[in-house]
Amino acid sequence: MKLTRTEYGRLAKLRSPDTKSYKTVPAAFLVGGAICCIGQLLINLYTSAGADRELAGTLSSVSLVFLSAVLTGFGLYDKIAKHAGAGTLVPITGFANAVVSPALEFKTEGYVLGVGAKIFIIAGPVIVYGLAASAVYGVILFIAQMSQAV
Repeated sequence: MKLTRTEYGRLAKLRSPDTKSYKTVPAAFLVGGAICCIGQLLINLYTSAGADRELAGTLSSVSLVFLSAVLTGFGLYDKIAKHAGAGTLVPITGFANAVVSPALEFKTEGYVLGVGAKIFIIAGPVIVYGLAASAVYGVILFIAQMSQAV
């Protein structure tokens, strides 16, 4: 059976569930905002413990990554993401979840061929392109600084 684009589009629309954006958008906003508030609370906590602002921000990011990895390990992050959608995907915690999830899925295959080989299956391209972009930007910045010095 040969379908035209129009027929395929109509069938796909018929079979696709409708998005309940009146529910999902506020949930994503609230959960994403709550994650950011937790991050700010951690910054305030680390600052009051004596860390300077930059170190407190770094410690807060590391803490959020650790918390999301632990929540992913216990299967709680996915339950939160089921209701919050993009609210859990966008912040740094979503990246940590993207790294930990494949590692947990393939741990039965062993630490080397399972966890080691599959841990960056989703986040790997982000890391590779991020590193490549930072190297290019670093070279551009270096050239710009050298040209100002001359």
